[in-house]
Amino acid sequence: MLEIIILSIVQGITEFLPISSSAHLILVSKYFNFNNANLTLYVSLHIGSLLAIITYFRKDIFNFIENKNMLLKIFISSIPTMIAGFLLIKYSLIDFLRDYKIIGWTTIIFGIFLYFSDLKKTTKIIKNDYNYKTAMYIGFFQVMSLIPGVSRSGITITAARFLKFNRADSAKISFLISIPTLGMVSLYGLKNLITDGNFEISTLNFLSIILSFIFSYLTIKFFLQFLKKFSLLSFVIYRIILGVIILIYAY
Repeated sequence: MLEIIILSIVQGITEFLPISSSAHLILVSKYFNFNNANLTLYVSLHIGSLLAIITYFRKDIFNFIENKNMLLKIFISSIPTMIAGFLLIKYSLIDFLRDYKIIGWTTIIFGIFLYFSDLKKTTKIIKNDYNYKTAMYIGFFQVMSLIPGVSRSGITITAARFLKFNRADSAKISFLISIPTLGMVSLYGLKNLITDGNFEISTLNFLSIILSFIFSYLTIKFFLQFLKKFSLLSFVIYRIILGVIILIYAY
């Protein structure tokens, strides 16, 4: 039970903050040697985060008539990551990328990128400036999030900030384009569970979905409020400290 609570908190908080959820889940699971850290749990955790983002931005998502162009841009942004993810899985490169040294270096390097992107002055907003070219640009950046430590949220916010979107809009773009990605991750995980014949719905799975949903929703809400008042420097500092600790351990 304690494992489920800890991993749900880690997923819910780190999925939408620019600090890499995959890296934190890997590190926490390995450090505490969690027995419940299996595929069914990870699928449940991602489903919880997916439901949270859909719930929070339900007005933007379900208002198809006014937002159909926005929804198409969101989908376009996700195409490069879906293709790259498929290739990584096909050629069995996922486990190679889970190395501590890779996680340590990517945590630091992309934290530095986040810092420099956040120095950009704001000149653009989603309503007027989020076009198809921008969607593709951010989509190609998101491909790098397949490497643990990069952070899907971090790299997409970095890309949006380099394009001079304000912090809150950069985060909103990041959250919205996470929907297809989280959806594909969840569907792929469910497919594997069914194919392998080990699909099971238990109380722990339901609990992990609920807890992941709650912590993901709260993170989205308070992170957007945070960005209206503060810079991303605190996350940059956290990433560098964490990366150094990981590298000391790895080497």
